[in-house]
Amino acid sequence: MEIKDAPKIKQPPVLFNQTQGVIKEAEAILGKKMIVYWTSYNGGICGHDVIALHNLFKKIGKNDEVALFIKSSGGNLEAALRIVNIIRTYNKKVTALIPLESASSATLITLGADEIQMGPLAYLTPIDSSLTHSLSPIDEIVRRKVSVSQNEIARIVSSWKETANPQHVHPYQELFKYVHPLVIGALDRSSSLSIKVCQEILSYHLKDEDECERISNLLNSEFPSHGYPITLKQAQKIGLNASIMDDELNDKLLELNNLYSEMAQKSVTDFDEFNYHDNQILNIHEADGIQIYFQNDKDWKYLKEERRWHALNNESTWHKNEMIDGKIVNNILHIS
Repeated sequence: MEIKDAPKIKQPPVLFNQTQGVIKEAEAILGKKMIVYWTSYNGGICGHDVIALHNLFKKIGKNDEVALFIKSSGGNLEAALRIVNIIRTYNKKVTALIPLESASSATLITLGADEIQMGPLAYLTPIDSSLTHSLSPIDEIVRRKVSVSQNEIARIVSSWKETANPQHVHPYQELFKYVHPLVIGALDRSSSLSIKVCQEILSYHLKDEDECERISNLLNSEFPSHGYPITLKQAQKIGLNASIMDDELNDKLLELNNLYSEMAQKSVTDFDEFNYHDNQILNIHEADGIQIYFQNDKDWKYLKEERRWHALNNESTWHKNEMIDGKIVNNILHIS
């Protein structure tokens, strides 16, 4: 896109030196290596994270023990399983460090750790399924498809059965008027996937199959909402090996989160009222001597006739910073 007298494109700050310093201080407190898995509010767990983490572990090697600092609102279920697999492949014992949210699929990654340490602001969430299907109901006000959850469907059916009279039709007969049968089928499959992935992840360190099944089913169906905050007290009640995080360590991780939040600020360059450029760092993985991050980098044009924004010149990619012989070396990490 060529725009006359276009302003200089804004870039988000890359604070590699600062984050490396805080990681070293956290490792001194822990007495072991620490890796970071961090996503911004616009980022999410995805399959490309697995390749990024593999590059990180090729740098730092295998370890008997490692600490994993996780901060994420979730993402892809299958990717969470693959992430746990790559972490456990390179590390015999894993301690998850949760200073803030580790929600949805990030909760699944947390469950792959032998031990969980949680700060005062930390929480996990249930892993129940919700999805926006191509056949999902339409919100008539905003004209968008709405998300439907397995828990909502189950509660409607349960309530119907408790209050139904003999002359009432089957609950699904009425539900199908509002929710397409394929949506309900997809939700059931998604729910089964959540339970299966959770059981598989727990089995990396929990050998009691019945206990794996109990925890998986509980996290999938026993909470009133997908975003229900599971704090330390609730995590221990569930039966997770969770404990309070050391105050000094928690402060260091919050300091690190502040630096990542600064890196992940949205850097928008406005060309005119119909065109702008968006730069934002979304996912960050880091350990001593290496930082890998994904940066959104694209133009946006408003199509007036269609009343929507359209992406152009998408140069979004993964970047890798390494400390080599005392110098920072930056390269593009090609992941397809």
